[in-house]
Amino acid sequence: MTAAPHSPYRRSTALMTDHYELTMLQAALAEGSADRSCTFEAFTRRLPEGRRYGVVAGIGRVVEALHDFTFGDDELAQLAPILDEATLTYLSNYRFDGDIDAYPEGELFFAGSPILTVRGSFGSACILETLILSILNHDCAIASAAARMVSVAAGRRLIEMGSRRTHEESAVACARAAYLAGFGSTSNLEAGRRYGIPTGGTAAHSFTLLHDTEEAAFVAQIASLGVDTTLLVDTYDITQGIATAIKVAGTDLGAIRIDSGDLGVLARAARDQLDALGATKTKVVLSGDLDEYAIAALRSEPVDVYGVGTSVVTGSGAPTASMVYKLVEVDGRPVAKRSENKKSYGGRKSALRRYRDTGTATEEVVYLADGPAPESLANDKILPQPLLRAGKPVEGLPKLQDSRQHLAAALVSLPWAGLKLSRGEAAIPTTSLIP
Repeated sequence: MTAAPHSPYRRSTALMTDHYELTMLQAALAEGSADRSCTFEAFTRRLPEGRRYGVVAGIGRVVEALHDFTFGDDELAQLAPILDEATLTYLSNYRFDGDIDAYPEGELFFAGSPILTVRGSFGSACILETLILSILNHDCAIASAAARMVSVAAGRRLIEMGSRRTHEESAVACARAAYLAGFGSTSNLEAGRRYGIPTGGTAAHSFTLLHDTEEAAFVAQIASLGVDTTLLVDTYDITQGIATAIKVAGTDLGAIRIDSGDLGVLARAARDQLDALGATKTKVVLSGDLDEYAIAALRSEPVDVYGVGTSVVTGSGAPTASMVYKLVEVDGRPVAKRSENKKSYGGRKSALRRYRDTGTATEEVVYLADGPAPESLANDKILPQPLLRAGKPVEGLPKLQDSRQHLAAALVSLPWAGLKLSRGEAAIPTTSLIP
């Protein structure tokens, strides 16, 4: 789950924060309240429009980022014009030394779910807000969108190929979140290096255009990559492209890819043509502005693989999970924000999910962690798990592959109506026992 400590792409994450977090710290240090024991929670007040569940993603990246949340000479120099000497000295010795509990990566969440809880001094915990939220808001949105695509793909393989549609660092995080959600591979090589995600790719239209003829391009690709490669057949005429592909590669060609046009019609025509040519095992790969709705519409078509780009890296229209990070407890005393439409509920919380004997989830119950626990039923599962203790990751944290399997099982546990793409109620109800 975590990257190698001395990998070349690691750097301090301490300035990936907002200015006001450090000026709050300075004021708290000056008046003596920075050491007060506090609890912060990350949660969402509501799911994005049209979503019936959210997917917890980015927990592993939070652990990575906290490891690197230190203030070295470069960071302190940047802050010197902003902060006083006492605050700079505090930051020079800073390492988060508190406790964090979180829903496991790959778990489902709903409005009000206490996804991540940070306990520590105000000084140590308040300055983590932006870092934690920027990771969770991004990765949860990507994984939630990707999970919807996986659900409607009905077991067909999906490839994440959206790197060129987002920021270069976001592209790596997107690939990780999509793989967590069930995508089979990514085109992003850095994601392969950091997280061990399978990578793949063949050629773009430019490779075909480089050559004097389409046939010459296919000959060059087959000579280099073998007949198991995927040939892009829609640079010119698709029907002729498929005929040329089989002429060059033979009937053992791995796949053809179509990247534009009426994909359903083209997939059927391509399958018929391939079969008529004897290439019955050659797969049909579709790409080009696919999202969960387009994939759902193609379920009855002879498609083997979907390549998804823009929609997955933008969260398919929901680019943030709307997470907030709120102070809920000071020295053991519940505190809460009462602003209209932005109300929070005081006290550290926990949550459990209830299941039928069949394994179907029926309800999520949110309650005060230090208050009376709900009546325990046989199939209940406590959701928050220890993540850090005294600033150190706990032993045995799940790896990315484990989280991927966790999500697959979690999606199976939802009632069928909870997997619908249409607007509607949350997949399961949430019951709050908070006064």
